[in-house]
Amino acid sequence: MSFRHAPATRGLIYVVVAATGWGTAGAVAAALYGRSGLGPLSLTFWRAAGGFALLLAVRLLRPRPAQRRDVVRPRKRGAAACRVLATGLGLTVFQAAYFCAVRSTGLAVATVVTLGSGPVLIALAARLTMGERLGRGGVLAVAGALGGLAVLVLGGDPVGAGGTVRPAGVGLAVLSAAGYAAITLLTRWWGRQGVAGAPFDTSMWAFGICAALLLPAAWAEGLLPHADDLGRTLLLLGYLASVPTALAYGLYFAGAAVLRSATVSVVALIEPVSATVLAVALLGERLTAATVLGTACLLGAVGLLVADEARGMRRLPRTAVVSAAAAPAAGSPAAAGPGPGSRPVREPRRR
Repeated sequence: MSFRHAPATRGLIYVVVAATGWGTAGAVAAALYGRSGLGPLSLTFWRAAGGFALLLAVRLLRPRPAQRRDVVRPRKRGAAACRVLATGLGLTVFQAAYFCAVRSTGLAVATVVTLGSGPVLIALAARLTMGERLGRGGVLAVAGALGGLAVLVLGGDPVGAGGTVRPAGVGLAVLSAAGYAAITLLTRWWGRQGVAGAPFDTSMWAFGICAALLLPAAWAEGLLPHADDLGRTLLLLGYLASVPTALAYGLYFAGAAVLRSATVSVVALIEPVSATVLAVALLGERLTAATVLGTACLLGAVGLLVADEARGMRRLPRTAVVSAAAAPAAGSPAAAGPGPGSRPVREPRRR
């Protein structure tokens, strides 16, 4: 399997497949809860460990161009290790909290809250820590996201069927989004400093760190599945590690390399849509009016951020636009995510 840069049409297909695959991860987790005996931390461990093993195999087997060997200074090697460790820590929070949210409040709400609040947290944090201008669209997006979260938390039916909105589950989804936002902001800052590593390698090692960090907690929770229906459990675990993890992220990197970040962000909205469809059709979750309204507010907030990004790209000089479009989008686990939420790095104005 090759992850080389693809033409734009093929790249679009890659990102569509990746986003659809990400949308199935929570459904697989929900299907495994109960009968398999595995909890959210154990599932996150097996996803990370399996994804790391598969990505490592791809890295070892794919042809690599001959490169000039340079002497790597210990300081640079240490900085690279710190970057990978920070990415792994954020990925651990992102993935583990997401699976905990799926178990607590259902697949549809957990996915929408995570992906809807993530880009908004990124926009707010970038304004506070990096001085990025929020803009009118960003302000409206933040207001819309907060309104959507309020509707979900306050309007949920406490006695409803599966997929009931529970404040604790919404909180876990926001925590997951915070882990995703932290990695995205760090990746953006490293890119500005000119020290960002290769997205594929960073993601691969981040999954390895995630598995190592979760091993003690997963062991305490119950690392091994029940013997009952073991074949089905192993099949679903294999799917979780391969399709929405190794395959999806590999396709994402290949597609994002040739697409504008705004395009990638819009296509990534397939993930919450596909997760919601699976939640209703296969898991029997019930969507109340409050859930639908809150979901619409959150996805609308993401749409406002994407539109604001597109306007910002049109204002940039052509050289800066080419530079921003060529850079890897920051929503993957190198920037972790189930989906992208990055914005272009604007060149500072010369005074």
